[in-house]
Amino acid sequence: MIRLNAHGWYVEKIATHFNWTTQTIRTVLHNWQKSGEQGLWELPGRGKKAKWLEEDMVFLENCLLQEPRTYNSYQLAQKLENERSIQLSPDRLSRVLKKRGSFGNEQGKATKENKIL
Repeated sequence: MIRLNAHGWYVEKIATHFNWTTQTIRTVLHNWQKSGEQGLWELPGRGKKAKWLEEDMVFLENCLLQEPRTYNSYQLAQKLENERSIQLSPDRLSRVLKKRGSFGNEQGKATKENKIL
């Protein structure tokens, strides 16, 4: 068990090392003392839940791969709303697809060989 002295010297030194506040360090230490290693991790259920399911993103990825036309994020958001009744902003949809590695800034798409002059 970590004993903190009355002045919080250890807490201050740790906080300085990690560039965190002393209150954050105290919270982490107390959670660790109370729950062990599990106390160091955030519990599931924090934050807003996603409006979309994995199947919705797979549907859009299949559209991007199979259909001959290209889509921008606004058109994909409309397609998702029309065909799956899921409302996502074009910005959010673009971020989700980029995070999955299935949309935007792809390697090899803009090389000199395939640019139209």
